[in-house]
Amino acid sequence: MAHTVGGCSLALIFIIVLLLVKANIDACKRGDVTVEPSHVISLGSAVNISCSLKPEQGCSQYPSFNMLILYKFNRRINFLHGHFLSSQVTGLPLGTTVFLCKLACSKNKELRICGAEISVGVVPEQPQNLSCIQKGAHGTVTCIWDRGRDTHLYTAYTLQLNGPKNLTWWKQCDHYCDHLDLGVNLTPELPESSYTAQVTAINSLGSASSLPSTFTFLDIVRPLPPWDIRFKCVNASVNKCILQWRDEGLVLLNRLRYRPNSSKSWKMVHATNAKGRYDVLDLKPFTEYEFQISSKLHLHKGIWSDWSESLRTQTPEEEPTGTLDVWYMKKHIDYSRQQISLFWKVSLHMSKARGKILHYRVTLQEVAGVKVTLQNITEHTSWTWVIPRTGNWVVTVSAANSKGSTLPTYINITDLCGAGLLAPRQVSANSKGVDDIMVTWEHPGKAAPAVQEYVVEWRELHPRGDTPPLNWLRSTPYNVSALISENIKPYSCYEINVYALSGDQRGCSSTWGNSKHKAPRRGPYINAISEEKGSVLISWNEIPAQEQMGCILHYRIYWKEQDSNSQPQLCEIPYRVSPNSHSIDSLQPRVTYVLWMTALTAAGESPPGNKREFCLPGKASWSVFVAPSICVAVVIVGIFSMRYFRQKVFVLLSALRPQWCSKEIPDPANSTWAKKYPIMEKTQLPSDRLLTDWSNPEEPELLVINEVLQVTPVFRHPHHPNWPDKGRGVQGHYTSEEDAAYSAPSLPPPKALIAETGQLVDLYKMLGSRGPDSKPEHLTSPLTVLSVDYLPTHEGYLPSNIEYLPSHEDPVTDSLEELEPQHICLSVFPSSSLHPLTFSCDKKLTLDRLKMGCSSLML
Repeated sequence: MAHTVGGCSLALIFIIVLLLVKANIDACKRGDVTVEPSHVISLGSAVNISCSLKPEQGCSQYPSFNMLILYKFNRRINFLHGHFLSSQVTGLPLGTTVFLCKLACSKNKELRICGAEISVGVVPEQPQNLSCIQKGAHGTVTCIWDRGRDTHLYTAYTLQLNGPKNLTWWKQCDHYCDHLDLGVNLTPELPESSYTAQVTAINSLGSASSLPSTFTFLDIVRPLPPWDIRFKCVNASVNKCILQWRDEGLVLLNRLRYRPNSSKSWKMVHATNAKGRYDVLDLKPFTEYEFQISSKLHLHKGIWSDWSESLRTQTPEEEPTGTLDVWYMKKHIDYSRQQISLFWKVSLHMSKARGKILHYRVTLQEVAGVKVTLQNITEHTSWTWVIPRTGNWVVTVSAANSKGSTLPTYINITDLCGAGLLAPRQVSANSKGVDDIMVTWEHPGKAAPAVQEYVVEWRELHPRGDTPPLNWLRSTPYNVSALISENIKPYSCYEINVYALSGDQRGCSSTWGNSKHKAPRRGPYINAISEEKGSVLISWNEIPAQEQMGCILHYRIYWKEQDSNSQPQLCEIPYRVSPNSHSIDSLQPRVTYVLWMTALTAAGESPPGNKREFCLPGKASWSVFVAPSICVAVVIVGIFSMRYFRQKVFVLLSALRPQWCSKEIPDPANSTWAKKYPIMEKTQLPSDRLLTDWSNPEEPELLVINEVLQVTPVFRHPHHPNWPDKGRGVQGHYTSEEDAAYSAPSLPPPKALIAETGQLVDLYKMLGSRGPDSKPEHLTSPLTVLSVDYLPTHEGYLPSNIEYLPSHEDPVTDSLEELEPQHICLSVFPSSSLHPLTFSCDKKLTLDRLKMGCSSLML
């Protein structure tokens, strides 16, 4: 199978070759094109081109119409009827031009006859700057030259080298050749022997040879670049560092160049017969350097080798020099303590650090003290501590690396703004681009000569992200301006302080500034509105720092009445005076207002914040009541000045007065019971009949009082006399509302009642007796006044304090003459001590068990 595929491939190749040969033969089967004097001519020469038809190759149908046409590329330049055409062509450009002859048998049909190419060029120029070089002692000779202008023709170059003892080497290269390696190695046995090289350029129009170049072995040999470069410092000290390398044995001269990585310029040194070693003495500590080395075989002639590969290395550390730039802040915590915060620049300059800073040493000491109060080591660039507010304190800060530490920086902790005379004047901050702020100030008047330096301090008013807490720079005492650009961001507000330093005294002035600003994106958010001593206290949240868009100068509080179309009132507040609350006192009570706020920067005012409704509570103004009160008083005085209206009012008030407010009470002498049972003056009622027990079946017929006022029980008079010993006493009397209403107006005076009905006196005396054996003649003492509380029943009221009534054994010793009429005063208020009945009776209240006294009642 493999043999079959191979045979087919060979057959295919043979067929393709035959077709190409046949195509070349058939290309000019109708005729020929000839060119005179040559197909290659020099620039500006003329050439004759002829086209002829072969016999019987003309137009078969119209032999007399044969027309030959000559084309230059695709452009017709000549034509002729017949079998032969000749044309002279001039002005051909450099390069190759194609001519084509065709036969036209009709207007639309042209047959190709043959064609020709004509090359136009120039004679080669003499090669220039021929030089030869041999790379290393074991390399070969290679020569280079400048071939001159392009000939536009095929040109061959031949290099020939002639040496001592009639030695000759030559070699040829093709078109456009400008260098050639002879492949010959020159040996150092005869370093002063001469060699001659020459190059010749040849083309169809002519040839040219370069001038011969003569040289020796030392002239053309370029040593190989040094290799295996090493660097070390003796005793890890930058004072003596050694650079070592390897080189070819014939090298007599070296050159070294080195530079710090941060520099663009090189420092060059030469070393004669260095033998691969050189001592470098002027290097800086803890600095990364780049080293390169080149070599040459002879001091005065020969070629420098290429630069070696770069060696990058770092020199060892040394003890740091200089001092740190330190600044501080103070903050009072309470009456006895203060907080100090120290800051220092991130790192020393490389020339001063002279190594990697491992840590910082901070010491704190009271000036009056002998020992160090506190010593601390930190890797940070800030330190905070709390110290007493009393005494003078000094702080030192130094930086340390592996070889040592810097000299300490001393800071006396004093009030940064304590000296008012040193305060700079007219401090201002203006934008100087996106990332720069120009701070200007004036000298502090008469104290200006005492100023030793100025410190400009700035910090972001509302820190965001990893912004450093404090930035500062120092300025000479003669400057009155400073451009700050470190850690400055657009649309951020910075608090800027300018301090004037004079010994241990400091004076300060401050301002705000930003590098770029525009109106805030939104207004403050009102979170609370409250009343405070007649005014309105408004509290709000700060606008987020990313939406302030610069330094806020003012807040504005707007308010207007709800549903009002009038222009709102406003109050403008400086930002630094009231950061988050403010009170206004121009709101009227009992009026609903709508309030909102905006913020202003130097670029404009923000959109309104949220709106809140608020109504101030409280009494209306006194003027609202003055006029109505005066009018009502005038009307009342006018009405009561008329007698008719006064009488009507008194009648109305009398009718509305409650009956228990009447000064008179019903008299038992005029009651129905007294009229039904008249008693003669001399008649004596046996006490046993009057005071017998209710369960006695022989007691006379008694008067039953059924008319009972169903009201709440009365209280005892608060000033009632003390009760006698507990025993069984008589009940008090209570007059019904109906009896009081009808009998009160017709009752005679109490004394007249006693005179007209003297018979009742004995009865009252008998009622005042304490037991069933009491006699009328024994009733010579006045009635005992008892305060009795009453409980309501379905037929009347019964006393609730029966157990506190006088006993039967206590006689009444008061005389009848001392009996004074008393008013019965009833109270509608409930008693404070209502007790349930502790005895049984048959649902009837009789006067033989009744005894009343006015001293226990009150109106």
